[in-house]
Amino acid sequence: MNKYLFPIYAVLIGYVFVYFTKQEKSKGIKLLLAFSGAFLLSITIFELLPEVYQHLEAKRTGLFIMSGILIQIILEFFSKGAEHGHVHIHKNSKKFPWVLFLSLCLHAFLEGFPINQHNDMVYGVIIHKIPIAILITMYLVQSDFKRIQILSFLILFAMMTPIGTIIANNMLVDSTYLVYINAIVIGVFLHISTTILFESSDGHSFNLNKILAIVVAVAVAYFV
Repeated sequence: MNKYLFPIYAVLIGYVFVYFTKQEKSKGIKLLLAFSGAFLLSITIFELLPEVYQHLEAKRTGLFIMSGILIQIILEFFSKGAEHGHVHIHKNSKKFPWVLFLSLCLHAFLEGFPINQHNDMVYGVIIHKIPIAILITMYLVQSDFKRIQILSFLILFAMMTPIGTIIANNMLVDSTYLVYINAIVIGVFLHISTTILFESSDGHSFNLNKILAIVVAVAVAYFV
């Protein structure tokens, strides 16, 4: 049950954090982003990547992984990088960001598929979602959207990952197709996590705090 609820909890934590703190984007959030990127990357490499290569021919696996990277690049063309915390605030905006919403929902939907067979992946997803939910909520609040719009956006966004997991659990097709999808999701995760690591510091530089956050994230992911 937790594999369905944890992604929802992550979005709820992000909303509650913004609601009670009213904080702007800070160095603490940048460090949390760095930790989440390193953790997601590590879980992907430790858990998901070996399993996919075990079931698929190597070159075909690489093709699906590269397809996932390309899909994420296309999604970011529309979302402008919101999946890795690159959110632009537009004060007093009244136009609901449908393109951003649909891009984020598709990304979240794909995240749910590997959770079906790899329960540890849910930890990577939740740690990835918390800082992203914080930044997206900040964007929605500071853009002066109505509360019902904000809550509707976040509820649907939170539900997309569990929906992906439910569909993966109930797919009445050859399990090989799930491996193909997981390979695509690996590409999505690789692109997202590496982009986070290089964009979560000013000037794309690595400072001591960021290095420590990355090292801790890798160590935690290894022992999960």
